[in-house]
Amino acid sequence: MAKNKTVYTCTECGGTAPRWQGQCPHCQQWNTLVETVADTNSAATRRFQPLAASAVVRKLSDIDAADVPRFSSGIDEFDRVLGGGLVAGGVVLIGGDPGIGKSTLLLQALANLAGERRVLYVSGEESSAQIALRAQRLGVDSPSMGLLPEIQLEKIQAALEAEKPEVAVIDSIQTLYSEALTSAPGSVAQVRECAAQLTRIAKSSGITIILVGHVTKEGSLAGPRVLEHIVDTVLYFEGDTHSSHRLIRAFKNRFGAVNELGVFAMTEKGLRGISNPSALFLSQHEESVPGSCVLVTQEGTRPLLVEVQALVDSAGVPNPRRLAVGLEQNRLAMLLAVLHRHAGIACFDQDVFLNAVGGVKITEPAADLAVLLSIHSSMRNKPLPRGLVVFGEVGLAGEIRPSPRGQERLKEAAKLGFTVAVIPKANAPKQPIEGIEVIAVERIEQAIDRVRHLE
Repeated sequence: MAKNKTVYTCTECGGTAPRWQGQCPHCQQWNTLVETVADTNSAATRRFQPLAASAVVRKLSDIDAADVPRFSSGIDEFDRVLGGGLVAGGVVLIGGDPGIGKSTLLLQALANLAGERRVLYVSGEESSAQIALRAQRLGVDSPSMGLLPEIQLEKIQAALEAEKPEVAVIDSIQTLYSEALTSAPGSVAQVRECAAQLTRIAKSSGITIILVGHVTKEGSLAGPRVLEHIVDTVLYFEGDTHSSHRLIRAFKNRFGAVNELGVFAMTEKGLRGISNPSALFLSQHEESVPGSCVLVTQEGTRPLLVEVQALVDSAGVPNPRRLAVGLEQNRLAMLLAVLHRHAGIACFDQDVFLNAVGGVKITEPAADLAVLLSIHSSMRNKPLPRGLVVFGEVGLAGEIRPSPRGQERLKEAAKLGFTVAVIPKANAPKQPIEGIEVIAVERIEQAIDRVRHLE
């Protein structure tokens, strides 16, 4: 029996090489080439269904730009991340760690949609009996939902053509295979081919297709990077499987804003959306404690209040430790240097630990001021004033730079009962905001002095 010819395919760019090498010759990434079975059919001889019917070239000025019509999934937090709801013909890719709740969320969403629309749940990992058992456990009652346990792409295409659903879930894309290719399910070639074919079906027929993707140990979606380029929306499930909190973040959305955040709580009846997520990320202290500072961060269009905690302790080793959970660790070292140079507060002989309460990840630089004030509070072992909230980026020269959407942040803090805000001078509101006193500062040393006077 003749041995199948193999090639090495890059998991980042999808390029191929005849033999393994440490660096991909196409995208220059290291250790991304994996062995796959070569496709015996020439790409030029395969006939694909076109994305849409041929159309004449039109001028941009002649096209009537209208909002994309959406329909709700029945889960408000899921709709928020999607940009307002699902779009007909859109392709959504959702990834996350095993057991974090991807299938649970999509089963609940399909159950909500099944009352008014035709839906189909295609499972390549579970049988129909397993899905029915999970639906019973979650209390999902939707007798009209279609189930199809199948992993062959051609049979799924036939089912989509016969059933003509409005929404279809594919769980998961890594389990599918096409007869046009000889490689195994989950290989780079199979994932790319199956995703491309399903995208063509969605665009030509108007079916909304939601793909579930596996993630690697680094937390990124498994398979070729071209998978994220094909689809319209990329969502990531975040959170610790040992915690009841789940976060869904949008990293790409052709129909809405990116970096939107949906917050859920895992209950016995499945995932439940949380309309006021700030309550999750604020610790309920009976009294103010040292090293704690409340930050108003911005996740997409939603202002979110998060407690930043710092612990500064004497280092027992020559090299003090710098550890940040939920915040950027390299930025912590830079902020400590700014604190020493411009405020005269040295931490070179202290261990510094930072934590964002609730497991949320903060990536925006507006957290700088909260980080420095919490570190200063822990060093002095004196709590910050009760009802204080801050935000602002700190530059290397010690200046406090403005943050976007400052008015919305202040209004959210006032709504939740905070009474004092230390913010960049450029974010100072022109009109007073009821219930909150605004202290506008320009430099880090000025912010520290103003906070001391409030104690």
